[in-house]
Amino acid sequence: MTTRKLVTPLIGVLTLLAVAALGVQAAFAHCDGLDGPVVKAAKHALETGNVNLVLIWVQPKDEPEIRTSFRQALVVRKQGPEAQALADRSFFETLVRVHRAGEGAPYTGLKPAGRNLGPAIPAADRALETGATGQLQDLLANSLRRGLQEHFEALSALRGYDPSDVAAGRRYVQAYVEYIHYVERLHEAATSAAANHYAEAPH
Repeated sequence: MTTRKLVTPLIGVLTLLAVAALGVQAAFAHCDGLDGPVVKAAKHALETGNVNLVLIWVQPKDEPEIRTSFRQALVVRKQGPEAQALADRSFFETLVRVHRAGEGAPYTGLKPAGRNLGPAIPAADRALETGATGQLQDLLANSLRRGLQEHFEALSALRGYDPSDVAAGRRYVQAYVEYIHYVERLHEAATSAAANHYAEAPH
């Protein structure tokens, strides 16, 4: 088999595994951002009067609450610019809260637009916008290669420890455990369905 024939399958595998690598380090849900997809859908729904644009973001059991909040927002926002801003904000908060509850994620308030989401989420959104995954594949594959290499090198550097040096042996064991768990998490992520939401963590 030629090198060229090996490239595409390799990239596919690396991409799947790199999703886990990025997610393990720090994953940010962007559905609670003012520039996130849920609020964007809410703005479009309010502008067009079409509640169906936001119902797709909530569970069927939560439709009544969203429909009620939507109708109230449409009425209030007719009372002037200030009332519109307040009504919109209230509807955004209700929609995001209900969406996240339906996905088993906590609601901690709306997040400002333009916050740092790391490289993965913007790249994933750009791929959808452009219809091309080349840059996203490169990002994920490079992240995986870098993470795997770092764990491997850290372990290899400790492998030749003196058997009489218990402290050095423990450092090797710690690095070994981290290396194995890292590989295990990558494999699990590549062979199982993705969770609804990752817990947010400092980037």
